[in-house]
Amino acid sequence: MRRESDVTELRRVLCAALESGRPVGAPGRLGLHHERFTRADVSDAQRPTLIGGVPQGPSSPAPSLLAVDELLSQVKELGLEQILVPYVRRTDDSGPLRAAGFVAAAAGSEGLVRLPGEVADVLRSRVGEQRLGELRARHDEYRELSWELIRLGDLPRQPAAREAFAALHQQEGGRGALWSAEALDALAQGTLADRTDLLVRRRGCDVVQAGLLVRSHNGRGIYSLTQALAPDAPAVRQDLYEASLYELYLHARRTGLEWVHLGPGDAERTRALGADQFVPLDHWLLAPGVDAEPEKPTEIEVSAFATEPVAAVPVPGPARFRGRPKFDLLDLSGNTNPFLGADGRYPELDTAELARTYLTTVGRLPGHEGLGELGAEYALFTSGAVDAVMLLLAALASPGEAVCVTPPTFELYAHFARVLRLPVVEAPLLGGDLARLDVERILAADPRVTFLCDPNNPVGTRLDPEQVLELVTRSRGLVVIDEAYVEFSVGPSYAPLIARHDNLIVLRTLSKAWGLAGARCGVALAQPGLVDALRRVQVPFGFTNASQWAVRDRLTDSARVLDSVRRILSERERMARALARHPAVERVFPSEANFLLIRTHKHERVMGQLRGAGIMVADTARLVPDTCRVSIADEQAGDTLLDALSRVR
Repeated sequence: MRRESDVTELRRVLCAALESGRPVGAPGRLGLHHERFTRADVSDAQRPTLIGGVPQGPSSPAPSLLAVDELLSQVKELGLEQILVPYVRRTDDSGPLRAAGFVAAAAGSEGLVRLPGEVADVLRSRVGEQRLGELRARHDEYRELSWELIRLGDLPRQPAAREAFAALHQQEGGRGALWSAEALDALAQGTLADRTDLLVRRRGCDVVQAGLLVRSHNGRGIYSLTQALAPDAPAVRQDLYEASLYELYLHARRTGLEWVHLGPGDAERTRALGADQFVPLDHWLLAPGVDAEPEKPTEIEVSAFATEPVAAVPVPGPARFRGRPKFDLLDLSGNTNPFLGADGRYPELDTAELARTYLTTVGRLPGHEGLGELGAEYALFTSGAVDAVMLLLAALASPGEAVCVTPPTFELYAHFARVLRLPVVEAPLLGGDLARLDVERILAADPRVTFLCDPNNPVGTRLDPEQVLELVTRSRGLVVIDEAYVEFSVGPSYAPLIARHDNLIVLRTLSKAWGLAGARCGVALAQPGLVDALRRVQVPFGFTNASQWAVRDRLTDSARVLDSVRRILSERERMARALARHPAVERVFPSEANFLLIRTHKHERVMGQLRGAGIMVADTARLVPDTCRVSIADEQAGDTLLDALSRVR
């Protein structure tokens, strides 16, 4: 909760739970456990402590300088030695806490389930069809239980619900023990009462679950403030909890809400429940015998490859605050139209969870071992991979610095370089299959940026990996490897190597194998300092919400993607054999992509015949004489192409 008045109310409720006029209690009683308490004096967890936050609720804002001074005055007045400020978002300004000697200990994260569409569709894109089936089965299993929402203002007329709520929470222990009947009464008598419902689920006359749901002050979401369940077997309790969460998601959608806040918890557990945004949290402790640790830098140091103008400016505008969640703020900063629905708001800027999903999913593919171990700071989503080409040239190359390309290759590398007035040098590919680099020629040119397309477009072959690694190791400049087609190749990706080479950038796309050309999603993979440099020249909000949902959905359904890739590879081999025997074709180049480069007899006649038959292929004759590039489609499309070629005279 991000409003001071809400935090003040919950602190008043905490005092009622602790049966004290001041928020003073032992950390051990609050159900908070972290490594700081075990490393320091063992009495820390039981020592009387001034609580400077809200341990029984979601995260609260980091205290300001004035608030920290007030805490220091209170602890002195009360004759205490220890202050605990729990569940502070790591994205908040912790400067006043650090300056006062507080020490941070990681407390995990809080999870948010965003609901941009129907619940089943949303969860399917997050957790997959099998897990969705499990959650729906839990929901159906407990459908006979009641679902009652009691406004706290009506609580005096529901004494049995009040007592059942308190009894279940006392049995829960931990943080649940803070929710006594007195604490519930205090909440019902305060300003949060009109936004809070008591959730009760019964089996017959027996209450088996009780919790509190609080609507956010911006009216867009709901906090699951607490949930306590009957003390059945752990598996039964977990099943009931999952069933109730599914019903809560349905309730949120029915009432026009956009998110459900699950509170602090294990990220993997809440991810399996559909959470798709995670906010890292810290407990802050001031106690004798606990020394402050050196402050770690919070900002990524921009790469030395960044141009001087780029290194001198910050990430522009709102993108600078992409890691600071806005879901529970009343956002009056965007100057947009609030009356035309969710599309009237700018896209989400915090794509860290989507980046984690991408790296994990792609890291499971053959030849990508180690990619899933990289953090989200190694990935930048762009508007297609071609957008990343322009970004990196603008951010990392200065006027007069050369850009090297290896023709035949993707023409936009040189095009964008020339648009930016950067000199272009060419080091043509060598060998009959156009698969060998002229490494010495590239190094002699000493380019600022070298583009390699691997698998090559338009040829389809893979480069010699030993030569690629030699170039990365020996080059003084940046080496950019465009892997738009690598999912169709048996060779490994270079993406896992970015952690070891500060001059390596790997470009990927979801337009090809992943079938999302319309979503316009590319990914630049590089060390964080390079990613930060690219972000400084990237237009904010270019990665739309619709594209983000489409990407998440497709990554979750990777089995279908891999099956389609296998179908493409099978058709590629069939077409390669058929074209190699065709009288209109002189040569079929070997391919590890989803296309074939063919050299034809009577090239102009072939192209004219295909145009006349209503077939469009890429005429690549200006790159490789007498050739065209043919995309692999279904068998019927392939047969239509073969028939048209047979009519060439």
